[in-house]
Amino acid sequence: MAKFFLRKKIGDRVVNGHPWVFSNELGDHEGSFEAGDIVEVYSYNGSFVGKGYINPASQIRIRLVSRQKDEAIDDQFFYDRISAAWEYRKQIGYVENCRLIFGEADELPALIIDKFNDYFVIQTLALGIDKWKSAIVSALKKIFQPKGIYERNDVPVRELEGLPQQKGFLSAPFDTNIILHENGLKFHVDIENGQKTGYFLDQQDNRRAIQHVVSGANVLEAFCYTGTFSIHAAHYGAKSVLGLDISENAVATARKNAVLNGFESICSFNAVNAFDVLKQWGKEGKKFDVVMLDPPAFTKSRENIQKAITGYKEINLRGIKLTRPGGFLVTASCTNLVNPELFLKTIDMAAKDARRKLRQVTWQTQAADHPILWHVPNTQYLKFLIVQVL
Repeated sequence: MAKFFLRKKIGDRVVNGHPWVFSNELGDHEGSFEAGDIVEVYSYNGSFVGKGYINPASQIRIRLVSRQKDEAIDDQFFYDRISAAWEYRKQIGYVENCRLIFGEADELPALIIDKFNDYFVIQTLALGIDKWKSAIVSALKKIFQPKGIYERNDVPVRELEGLPQQKGFLSAPFDTNIILHENGLKFHVDIENGQKTGYFLDQQDNRRAIQHVVSGANVLEAFCYTGTFSIHAAHYGAKSVLGLDISENAVATARKNAVLNGFESICSFNAVNAFDVLKQWGKEGKKFDVVMLDPPAFTKSRENIQKAITGYKEINLRGIKLTRPGGFLVTASCTNLVNPELFLKTIDMAAKDARRKLRQVTWQTQAADHPILWHVPNTQYLKFLIVQVL
């Protein structure tokens, strides 16, 4: 097994727990290897740090999967890691639907597995983990006896690893349009064509958090996707709910979800550009009791963080202006490149520009089945805020 040595002055981050080793953090190496192989990592003075998979084509040169020198990385290793992750989810109460594997937070970098009842969706986002895909599928079959496993590797980040984008069945074919249950509600999920893995499990706790502020309210949800927050608002007693999304397909599913739960008389959905509509309604002085904003990530690279901040400030400024005095703004950000402090500062700037005061009600992150691993900042990415707009 090839050995790699960290440079003297820039290896502390890795030694202290971060699983990523960047190309500029590596010095000498011993032994031969192929892309995707398991290699060992040592500090500059020769002490063992960990072992992980290497890809010379990636800026993240090595992703560590173990800190134990004697631990074998084989099929049993992946079975044990997935079993341990499942035990954790069961302990904290995420059983029916959950993110079973959340990459680095479950010590399996670049691996995502979402569990939708008896169906599983997998993403292998790095070459090293992609080589173990058959072992991962085998482990899922042994542990869960699932009705189906589907691969959603149709994501651009794989190209940075020299991998093709692809999707398809990793089990016998099945109907990829399923219905899941969440908080006493039912939702259509399109595993094959929906965003990400088909459904945003990370907001499942946050969708419960709106229950008191939406009761008896006229609610607007911008960037509603398939209407999960909107349907929850109706479930929790909203008087009316209007959802906006630019995707015709998402809006069609949102309407189906309203019918599925018996809220078609309360919820309505329009396929429009939310930026344009909110700006126009702000000029018209339109007001809602509750405005909910869950926009897509405005950036996926550090080079465009300022552009993202501008986008978040603008959309929240419009949301605040549309909220009646005493009403509530529910707002979120899903990019780890905008840290919590910066997100709150952006909301504060938007409120100042709108000449409104904010009173914090709820400040949360992603659901606990998306665990946050200390010393690995990118595992904390979701920011969720409810404020009263005064």
